[in-house]
Amino acid sequence: MALDQAAIRTLQAVSTATLTTVLLKKGLRNVWMRGTKPLRPGQPRIVGPAFTLRFVPAREDLATPASWASPISTRAAIEAMPEGCVAVVDAMGVTDAGIFGDILCARMAKRNVAALVTDGVVRDVAGVLDTGLNVWCDGISAPPSVAGLTFVGWQEPVGCGGVAVFPDDVVVCDQDGAVLIPAAYLDQILAEAPEQERMEAWIMEEVGRGEALPGLYPMNEATKARYASSAKR
Repeated sequence: MALDQAAIRTLQAVSTATLTTVLLKKGLRNVWMRGTKPLRPGQPRIVGPAFTLRFVPAREDLATPASWASPISTRAAIEAMPEGCVAVVDAMGVTDAGIFGDILCARMAKRNVAALVTDGVVRDVAGVLDTGLNVWCDGISAPPSVAGLTFVGWQEPVGCGGVAVFPDDVVVCDQDGAVLIPAAYLDQILAEAPEQERMEAWIMEEVGRGEALPGLYPMNEATKARYASSAKR
């Protein structure tokens, strides 16, 4: 699924914190991928469709350097990534084997992949940072992926940071981490999230003016009327 530019622009203006609130109102509590921290401070907010990759525990006959040349490999998966996607990698939370290093990240950057998101870690961190690829991960580790993981496939449902991610779900990443928008909810979120963001910005202005929180956050009926009046100006 390719996201149109209007949808991307809309979601780039909405924080992941706001998105979790909007999704919570729809009964979706488990959408924030645990362990997905920005590798570089100041990375921009990224929006894109999920391109999934999956690792399982290392098995000695499969997780070998020779496996990197297999048709089922991270290398082959990268060549299948479309421009603008967010690569979401299920590394099972393993933090002592780096799933990708500088060469793989450089190729992803060359293919205009929007970001790498994983509950695992990366290696060759100086080189990864030099590629300019936006990365959300759970840290850094020198050993390669095969030291702790076996790569088994791409573009199938995965679990990343305890969240179920399906291909073409929408991922939004910022300084708070990575949040999943199920594809079936995208239109609703596009319609409702900007208003939630505007409302919270107005509440912040009221707090700055010295307003007390009871009745303001959450809004009581009087505050809702005051907000509605301000929105019409």
